[in-house]
Amino acid sequence: MPHIVIHLSGQPDARLTRKVVDKVSQLTQSVLDKKLPVIAITVQYIAADSWFVGGQSLAELGKSAFHLDISITDETNTKAEKARYLREVHAAMAELRSDLHEVSYVHLIDARAAAYGYGGKTQEFRHQQAGV
Repeated sequence: MPHIVIHLSGQPDARLTRKVVDKVSQLTQSVLDKKLPVIAITVQYIAADSWFVGGQSLAELGKSAFHLDISITDETNTKAEKARYLREVHAAMAELRSDLHEVSYVHLIDARAAAYGYGGKTQEFRHQQAGV
């Protein structure tokens, strides 16, 4: 855990993708205390003329944007940790993309442990097996 989906505006860029994945992985570990071996990330690019903010395309605005969804097991992080993660991800993206539009979103999805997992096992099962 967790699973992260990142949408970036613009054309595919392998160097930017690597920088984003590295930074998001680092923040996911340091802020949310998630373990690297189970962090899964997908990155998708969306053309700037197909991404709209306030009725105008990013191409028209001369801006870039991102949207990050991260699914985490409910009750494993505090509100303060989630707020810090949102702030730090946005700041990191602004460092990587100087033209970043403020209307770039981070969505932390608190998934119930009994309805979320990997490898055919729920997080609830893993919790029970750990004896915690």
